[in-house]
Amino acid sequence: MLLGVIADDFTGASDIANTLAKRFNGVRGFATTQFLGVPDDDAGPDCEAGVVALKTRSMAPDDAIRQSLEALAWLQKQGCRQIIFKYCSTFDSTPQGNIGPVGEALAHALDARGVVVCPAFPGAGRTLYRGNLFVGDVPLNESSLRDHPLNPMTDSDIRRWLKLQSKQPVGSVNWDTVRKGSEALRAALDAAGERGETLVVVDAISDDDLLTIGAAVEGAPFLTGGSGIALGLAANFGSERHPTSTATRFSGMHGSEAVLAGSCSQATLSQIDHHLKTYPGMAIEVAAVMDGRMQVETAVDFVLSHRGAAPLVYSSNDPAAVRSLQQEYGREEIANKLDGFFGALARSLVANGIERLVVAGGETSGAVVSALKLDSLTIGPEIAPGVPILTNPHPLALALKSGNFGQTNFFERALNMMSGQDVEAAE
Repeated sequence: MLLGVIADDFTGASDIANTLAKRFNGVRGFATTQFLGVPDDDAGPDCEAGVVALKTRSMAPDDAIRQSLEALAWLQKQGCRQIIFKYCSTFDSTPQGNIGPVGEALAHALDARGVVVCPAFPGAGRTLYRGNLFVGDVPLNESSLRDHPLNPMTDSDIRRWLKLQSKQPVGSVNWDTVRKGSEALRAALDAAGERGETLVVVDAISDDDLLTIGAAVEGAPFLTGGSGIALGLAANFGSERHPTSTATRFSGMHGSEAVLAGSCSQATLSQIDHHLKTYPGMAIEVAAVMDGRMQVETAVDFVLSHRGAAPLVYSSNDPAAVRSLQQEYGREEIANKLDGFFGALARSLVANGIERLVVAGGETSGAVVSALKLDSLTIGPEIAPGVPILTNPHPLALALKSGNFGQTNFFERALNMMSGQDVEAAE
């Protein structure tokens, strides 16, 4: 294994695995495997890039650091030459969050300074300029992420946000330096390290900037970012790569299907509204889950009675309703209950023959994959930027969608592609 990734949630892991696996700018992608938690065994000999998916984004920092260091130890054992700490392209994290602490802990373990911090993913509308993160045309704190139920983003300045989480000085490199090329950027990162700055926020407003970052970090032991940070890395390992990719062609799965949605993002809410115009859906009332009136078996019966009709089960709600429920029941209590509900639902559905499963929301995806006790997933065709088809020999095809990703018709598109439709056009 040449490259190792430690991802702080399951959708983010599949996001960067997708980026690593696909051809970009004429360079063949890595033979990539996504591991669900720290594996007990070694990776296969053909794995060039390994992505370890953790569920540490909203965890207490000490626990997140411990799990991340365990993942690092396993990746080092596999022979990785470079490590990436992957977090969300919208930097989902509170001022007491984990990105700074985990980043610093991994940097210390790898004896790294002047470490890139770049959540930018221009392909999905996330850009970083003068240290400020934009979602489309608006600053992060003016986007729907300001109302995120677990990690509300109230400041677009990633430099300020990261300083609140970090013990060491936080540096920055503006776009004026990035546009001068990789040598100028490398010199700026080296200078930051000499000043004692462990983590350094680096601007990027286009894929070309990400390629510049990729070239600048050749040989660096450690970098951090969203999935876009991986775009320019494959070229750095040319002489060490396998002659040909070992990826197998995805031919589709034709079994029964279901869509599970727990995300409350504006994108997911729009996708739910669009899907319900054509397909059946069941809304899960949080209050009914909290007091036990809603049982998993009811949702299972709904899905199985609508086999072949792309049934949707969702707990997603608008921000005002989410805030009201959190005040009544508690944020963590709701999150734990819903995670348990969707995990048990997915486990029962797969046991009853569901082979195509679309999941919307990072926390929901983590709950589902953990409940299914899968060890690893193979990366398939891209459904939308940052969201590939994931397969497991069960047989099972999954799409784990971060809340804000995907087209309006994402659910239908994902299920169709899982069955083998439109795959050639997407590849």
